[in-house]
Amino acid sequence: MILVNPTLSYRAPATRWESEALPIGNGRLGAMLFGGIGEDHIQFNEQSLWSGDNNWDGAYQTDDHGFGAYRNFGDLFVTFTDGPKETPSDYRRMLDITNGIHQTSFTHNDEYFFRLAFASHPAQVLVFRYSSTIGVPRSGSVRLKSGQGASVTARGNELFFDGVMPNGLKHAAMVRVLHRGGKLSVEGETLVFSDCEELLLLLNARTSYKPDFASNWRGEAPLPRLTKELNAAQKKPYSALEEAHIKDFSGLMERTKLWLGQTAPAIWAKPTDERLKLYGKGGSDPDLEVTLFYYGRYLLASSSRPGGLPANLQGLWNESNSPAWASDYHNNINLQMNYWAAETTNLSECHEPLMDYIVAQAEPCRIATRKAFGEKTRGWTARTSQNIFGGNGWEWNIPASAWYAQHAYEHFAFTQDKAYLKKTGYPILKEICQYWEDHLKRLPDGSLVAPNGWSPEHGPHEDGVMMDQQLIWDLFQNYLDAAKALGVDTDYQAKIADMQSKLAPNKIGKWGQLQEWQADRDDPKDTHRHTSHLFAVYPGRQISQEKTPELAKAAIKSLRARCNDYDPMGETGKPFTVDTTIGDSRRSWTWPWRACVWARLGESERAYISVRGLLTYNTLPNLFANHPPFQLDGNFGISAAFAEMLLQSHTEVIELLPALPKAWAKSGSFTGLKARGNLTVDCTWKDGKVIGFEISSPKPATVRVSVSGKVEQVKATVRR
Repeated sequence: MILVNPTLSYRAPATRWESEALPIGNGRLGAMLFGGIGEDHIQFNEQSLWSGDNNWDGAYQTDDHGFGAYRNFGDLFVTFTDGPKETPSDYRRMLDITNGIHQTSFTHNDEYFFRLAFASHPAQVLVFRYSSTIGVPRSGSVRLKSGQGASVTARGNELFFDGVMPNGLKHAAMVRVLHRGGKLSVEGETLVFSDCEELLLLLNARTSYKPDFASNWRGEAPLPRLTKELNAAQKKPYSALEEAHIKDFSGLMERTKLWLGQTAPAIWAKPTDERLKLYGKGGSDPDLEVTLFYYGRYLLASSSRPGGLPANLQGLWNESNSPAWASDYHNNINLQMNYWAAETTNLSECHEPLMDYIVAQAEPCRIATRKAFGEKTRGWTARTSQNIFGGNGWEWNIPASAWYAQHAYEHFAFTQDKAYLKKTGYPILKEICQYWEDHLKRLPDGSLVAPNGWSPEHGPHEDGVMMDQQLIWDLFQNYLDAAKALGVDTDYQAKIADMQSKLAPNKIGKWGQLQEWQADRDDPKDTHRHTSHLFAVYPGRQISQEKTPELAKAAIKSLRARCNDYDPMGETGKPFTVDTTIGDSRRSWTWPWRACVWARLGESERAYISVRGLLTYNTLPNLFANHPPFQLDGNFGISAAFAEMLLQSHTEVIELLPALPKAWAKSGSFTGLKARGNLTVDCTWKDGKVIGFEISSPKPATVRVSVSGKVEQVKATVRR
């Protein structure tokens, strides 16, 4: 059985932006919807509206003269002068994750009202439709508000503003109001509609941002382009806009399907916020868990599409002009986690904006790197916080570029796209290897260490921090695999292989833990939210149960301690438990990372504890992950965790159900998950055992597959 239409549903309008409103997005343009009755509030964003510039002056500023911040674009209000004054008993507010359509419905005076909204990628506009079953005339007004104080103009059937930020970034937005029956008039900065049977609103917003350092990050004026897009959308009937949107969005969502068991009908019928409360009290709701998996994919497809910017800390959605951490690109876990699920859950093209971002930011990062580490330093790295103008803020994250490079390689590993690898991926990998050629420090024993590192976000700054060592090892391995795939740079391959062999290795400490530093100072009572020294387990591939069992055992001890295990050293033989009174480990992005690490280590029940932990402690009623405050890396990351529990391919063997917990074991299935090698995998199980699977490939391939603990040679089904 496959869950077809996962849906978020509620029985009252939203009153709080962060925790109750629901998101739609086309990758570039997004909105948060409240589903109001007398007044419908729509807050909207466009991914490139940033203050600040590419300068960093020693402070993490979010104003217009420093690092800057991602900004609120504006608000749209549709007010009705007639209709119900209170929430009707049959009120419903729903977001269909499969097709990306938001619906509000209710009955008043025996007439059924329904309002539909979606963010169209094909048309590049937001679409809002207000109608009813018998088309009783409605009256009211439409208002547009700029989040940056630009003046609004009303003319004909449109409202628009066209402003300039203090940093010179131009920004504009326009809404067109189309109506059936009645009339439309202008009153000041407002459009007034009278006796209209149906309304259709088309909204677009753009900036003059251009992802090009040589052009000073500025391109064409936004108003002419967005007007052209609105003109094209206006020429199409609503049915055509909706059909094109559904074809596009469902085409992404329906690639992967998952079913983990049946939720009790009495629970399934409740609204999402009530189900979340019941789940937090220990209830069983596999359908809610699956919805969380789908939701992460929904948010990624809604905030990251080819040709645009990558998803930021808040994905695409932001109501503030001074959001937490500037709603920036944090590269010491957060931005990377945003994209862990892109390849495994079959959204590979949604990964492309990150590659484009890496390429666009490289030159200003080269300049910053040379200033910090010497004018003769080749390659580049970055500070922990980055904006869209090449700006680097806050603390230097010296291995940041190595972590970026992992994504450049993984995109190839999953797609096998050699044209991409030759043009984009390989140059990134080689240049960052050159940075470490110039930057590694040789110790008296001949081993190589990364100098002056830091294990985010705690501990001392010193040489040979384990996360740095692991990231560099991973970078070198990815480079070697990429170079071999292209058949290039044989001499340089030998040099990198030699450097990799001399990297100071992972160590096991005095209480059997995987050391976080060269010195054996790890504290078994340390419950810090970061698990940086476990990068080698996930998302890296240096440590595994199969190839490095002793290091894997040490990783388990380290993670038990970080997860607040009462007995991390295993001295009393107590079963694994989580101390939920300790707060630092309880962060929205922490749960997914730990779930992924536990899955790689084959610890299925511990991985499942992390899934439940995110839903129980760090998920808001609208299912946004809450750090706190809210940030969406937890949503993106938990989808990757589900995939990692069900399918792994980081070794030479594809493993089916490597970390299947008891809660999902009775029966389940998935289709369309991806394995490295451009392989698509379907699987069905019962009582924890695989009862059927298929592996498909665009070309003939023979692969090794672990099925219920037994490795088989399998020919892939060819599907082009």
